[in-house]
Amino acid sequence: MAKKNKKIRVALIGGSGYAGFEAIRRLLRHRYVELVGVYGPASELGKMDHFYPLLAKQVELSQELYDKDKLRNLDADLAMLCVPHKVAMSYVPDLREAGLRIIDWSADYRLPDRGLYETWYCRHTDPQGLSEAVYGLPEYYADSIRTASLVANPGCYPTCSVLAMAPLLTAGLIEPEGIVINAITGISGAGRKPDLKFHFPERNENFEPYAVGAHRHTPEIEQVLRDITGIETTVLFQPHLSPMDRGMLCSIYADPSHDVTGDKLNSLLQDAYAGAPFVRVRTKVLPATKYVAGTNFCDISAHVAKGKVILFSALDNLVKGASGQAIENMNIMFGFDQTCGLY
Repeated sequence: MAKKNKKIRVALIGGSGYAGFEAIRRLLRHRYVELVGVYGPASELGKMDHFYPLLAKQVELSQELYDKDKLRNLDADLAMLCVPHKVAMSYVPDLREAGLRIIDWSADYRLPDRGLYETWYCRHTDPQGLSEAVYGLPEYYADSIRTASLVANPGCYPTCSVLAMAPLLTAGLIEPEGIVINAITGISGAGRKPDLKFHFPERNENFEPYAVGAHRHTPEIEQVLRDITGIETTVLFQPHLSPMDRGMLCSIYADPSHDVTGDKLNSLLQDAYAGAPFVRVRTKVLPATKYVAGTNFCDISAHVAKGKVILFSALDNLVKGASGQAIENMNIMFGFDQTCGLY
């Protein structure tokens, strides 16, 4: 645990993407952090304010070419990996060998079952790291996160879905089968790399589903719910792409296990998250993307209609769904207040 009068040294690998940019902004104003390096691929090098002019006069760092030996000499305490899926596992073993603690934002360490990972992604080249990684959902794994050397930052969709469902499944108030998650996200969730399908004329005024029955976050949602609740849960997860920059909203439909009311469900959610600084149970207004934009909050709400339990959950996919949650995990790992740098 770090002393609170001493800054930790953080290296960010992958600072030119949207989530990396969000992380830099928050790390710069974190009282216990010194951002000592930003690294990326050969195609994305240069001063950070060239990528994001908003950073002018805020950070003098340039994104340099990733070099494991250079990181060894930085004397850093933590490496944050904001890199694509399948890339992180090639970096992590060397970083751990150099003595750095790691928070990985990709999916490479989220599924501890190697066979399951390889079914949905690719061959995994770091099985030891995969078996030792701690899932970084602070509301449920804080005790393990505190001592972890490698934390797998959760996906944005799983965070939004699991936080709404886990307390009700644990209490036996909803059935664990036949759950439907109807989810939408903003375009920034696809990353910053140019692609025709994310070109403005393709996305503007266009709302569409994708990855029908085959989205990679499905096994993550089911795995985490099983781990938290001890109950085998199956979900039909259907994402949609919305013509907004950022934000995420999940509408979740489940069968009640017995007679329940919205008031009872919300009361249980309030009790479950009474000590969670970034979960807000909404009873006066419904969760909405505008109410969480730019924040590390996840807003949830429960209702009953036509014999179904309906849960709504909203967060900012770049903050609680990525960089904010990573900083929340960093705070826990190094003994800082969980909210530091996030309000």
